[in-house]
Amino acid sequence: MFQDFEPEATRRNAGDSESSRASRGWWDRNADEYQTEHGAFLGDDRFVWGPEGLDEAEAGLLGPAGSLKGLAVLEIGAGAAQCSRWLAAQGARPVALDLSHRQLQHALRIGDSAGRVPLVEADAGALPFRDGSFDLACSAYGAVPFVAEPVKVFQEVRRVLRPGGRWVFSVTHPIRWAFPDEPGPEGLSVASSYFDRTPYVEQDEQGRAVYVEHHRTLGDRVRDVVAGGFRLVDLVEPEWPAWNSQEWGGWSPLRGHLIPGTAIFVCERD
Repeated sequence: MFQDFEPEATRRNAGDSESSRASRGWWDRNADEYQTEHGAFLGDDRFVWGPEGLDEAEAGLLGPAGSLKGLAVLEIGAGAAQCSRWLAAQGARPVALDLSHRQLQHALRIGDSAGRVPLVEADAGALPFRDGSFDLACSAYGAVPFVAEPVKVFQEVRRVLRPGGRWVFSVTHPIRWAFPDEPGPEGLSVASSYFDRTPYVEQDEQGRAVYVEHHRTLGDRVRDVVAGGFRLVDLVEPEWPAWNSQEWGGWSPLRGHLIPGTAIFVCERD
């Protein structure tokens, strides 16, 4: 399942199709390691918005938990569908969508005894659903950071939402791109331009992308939301809580108490 070479990290352009191929391959190869490393923190049926540990049960960004009953909810970039299981436990009717077959196999492994969470393998830029199929859509670090054309994804989400539907997604906070991806003191000094939108790419010996992540400034994200047909009703920047002592990649209590790590966009479709 794992590559036997050390990918080269670089900054270069990567289009929509290359980014999609890289994401599918990377998550298929690394899903086992990801779930082993982070599964305990994510839980089997918990809705966590990011490494800070902000829980939807507390935040209510999709609406009060009691209001979710009976609503059709699309989770994009669902991974092992932990968030969808939490939604199902509130009485919602979630569908968990992911690009990675291996991630969805982990969703099957964890299981849903009541069979309340359908799993769909598909690209976020071409959602296989009819117009107006869902009341809500959500994504916790899924899809959006890895696509070259986020407006295309947002337009697809708008299409499958009913009027008044809410779309809430979390991504790495854009300011983090100016700092090294290190959890310790070395990660506290600005190392590159916040305004450099060149994607971060890991590529193989033939120069083929095996991992791609796209940077958008905070202003870019807001403009993308509007271009996708949504109104931005809130922008949440979770603070690092005192109880969270874990490190996750470049995230840590040290950095988390000083600079934001996650940005959550709460949007609504007219």
